[in-house]
Amino acid sequence: MTRQHSPAGQLDRRQLLKLGAGLGAASFFSAANLQAKTIATRARIVILGGGAGGMAMANRLSQRLDGASITIVEPRERHHYQPGWTLVASGVWNPERTVRANTDFLPRRVDWTRTPAVGIDAEQHRVTLADASTLDYDILIVATGLQLNYHLIDGMSPELVGDHGIGSVYASLEAATRTRDAIDAWIAGGGGQGLFTTPPTAIKCAGAPIKMAFTTLSRIKAVERRDAFAMDYFTPSDGMFSQPWISDFLKQRFDREGITRHHGQHLSAIDPGARQAEFTLRDGSTEVRDFDFIHVVPPMSAPDFVKASDLIAKQGPFAGEWLDVDIHTLQHNRYPEVFGIGDVIGAPINKTGASVKAQAPVVEANLVAHLQDQPPSARHDGYTSCPLITDIGKAMLVEFGYDNDLAFLPSFSFIDPKEESWAAWVLKDYLLQPAYYAMLEGRI
Repeated sequence: MTRQHSPAGQLDRRQLLKLGAGLGAASFFSAANLQAKTIATRARIVILGGGAGGMAMANRLSQRLDGASITIVEPRERHHYQPGWTLVASGVWNPERTVRANTDFLPRRVDWTRTPAVGIDAEQHRVTLADASTLDYDILIVATGLQLNYHLIDGMSPELVGDHGIGSVYASLEAATRTRDAIDAWIAGGGGQGLFTTPPTAIKCAGAPIKMAFTTLSRIKAVERRDAFAMDYFTPSDGMFSQPWISDFLKQRFDREGITRHHGQHLSAIDPGARQAEFTLRDGSTEVRDFDFIHVVPPMSAPDFVKASDLIAKQGPFAGEWLDVDIHTLQHNRYPEVFGIGDVIGAPINKTGASVKAQAPVVEANLVAHLQDQPPSARHDGYTSCPLITDIGKAMLVEFGYDNDLAFLPSFSFIDPKEESWAAWVLKDYLLQPAYYAMLEGRI
C-alpha cells in the first residue's frame, strides 16, 4: 500500500541520518552501568519469562554476575516484537518482520527451561513447573508479561479474531494478521459501522487501541469513501490517555475526524453471528450496538499463577491483579529477594517496551545491591514513551513518567512531542526495532 507521508513533516537526508545516528547517543536509548564491575556470587537466579524484560535481564546478569546460576523459564521458541503488531494489523509491515528465534538473544551461560511455570511458593523460594518439577531460587525476577482476559467479555475468545468482522491486535501475531484481513474486508465492503474499544483495566501499549482507530481511518480515507464509514470509540474513562495534554489533543482530533467518542462505557459481551456488541455503562445499564467491524481490546491482568501466589498485591489499586513491587526500586514490597520488570508489575503506567528499557538497569543495580546486603539505590522514575501513530505516515513521540507531564526533555531535539511528524513515524517504522533488539542483548 502507499504510505501517506506528510510533506510538512519530512526530514531532509542529513536530518534522517542524524535521527539514525541518534540511536546510539540520545537519552532515549542510553543505558546506565553497562561497564559496571562484575561481582562473584553463587546465587541461584530464576527469571520467569523470556519476553523483553526477561531476556534483557538474562543478558545483563550473565555479563554482570560471575558464578551465578541463571535459569530463564520461557516455553516459546520464538521472540515476538509486539510493538510491530499494530503495523502488521495496519497493513504496513509483513508479519515475518516481527519474529526472531529466542536463540538469537539467549546468552550461552543461561539455562533455558521450556516448561511453563504454574506456581510460585514465595516462602519456600520455589517455582513449580507444569510437569510438577520445581526450581529453587535465591533471587526471582518476575518478567511474565500479562494475561489477556478475553473470557471476561461474554461470547468472546481469541479464536474469533478474523471472523465475523472481529479484530484484536493483542492476541497474537496471527491475530494481528487476521485483524488486517478483517479491516480489508470491511473496507472492501464499501461502508458500515466500525467500533473501537478499550477495557476497564490497565493494558499494555495503551496507545494501541488509538493507533488502530487512526490507521484504519487512514486506510478508509485512501479509498475516498469516508462518508460511507461510521467509526465509534468506547472508553470506560473520561479521558483518552493518561497524559492530560495528549488526552485533550485526542478528543479534539477524534471530533474533527468524525470518530464519535463514548466515555464511561466498556465492551461486556459480543454476539459474533449477529454482529452485535453489548456495552456496559457506569450505572450498570447496557446498550447493544451493531457492527460491521469491531476492534476488541480485552481486560488484562497478571497471569493467574502470579495472581494465586503471595507475590500479588494485597491492597491498594493493584490488589489481586498485579505484582506487588515498589514502583521506584522494582523490588517486591514484602519479599526482598523478588524483583519485577515489565507489564506484570503494579504501577500507574509502564506497560511498554520503552518502560522495560528504563527499568532494566534499575533492576540490575538493585539486585546486585541485594546480593551484597546493601539497600537499593537505583530508582525508576516511571519513564515510558509511546510513538503514537496518528496517520499512516505520521506520529507523535510521547514521553512521560510517573509525574504524568512533560518532565522529560525530548529525546530528539528536532521532534516536537506535541506535533505530528514524519520524523516520529520514521522512528516507529524503522529505528525502534533495532534498538529494541539491542536492549534484549543487554547493550542498551
